[in-house]
Amino acid sequence: MKQRSDNETPNAGDSRPRPSIAIGQRRVPIPRTRLVRILSGSLLALLGLFGFLPILGFWMIPVGLLILSYDIATIRRLRRRLEVWWRRRQKKTSGNNA
Repeated sequence: MKQRSDNETPNAGDSRPRPSIAIGQRRVPIPRTRLVRILSGSLLALLGLFGFLPILGFWMIPVGLLILSYDIATIRRLRRRLEVWWRRRQKKTSGNNA
């Protein structure tokens, strides 16, 4: 039986890269399995609707949609449209200031 050293992780044999989403200059890891990503994204977006309650917040809605956009094409297209619009808007405003 092979002994596992302390610096090895249980999934060390898994060669698949861990999925992640980019937020600004950072990459945030998300769950590997599609089911867990969809459940966690849906749960965050749904509970975000109760953002007026303590502990929950409206910040959960965009985070949930961001996680869902990894697997659901419709949400991914909407996110990309928003990104393109935001970049064009930033270029326009930075061009006027120069």
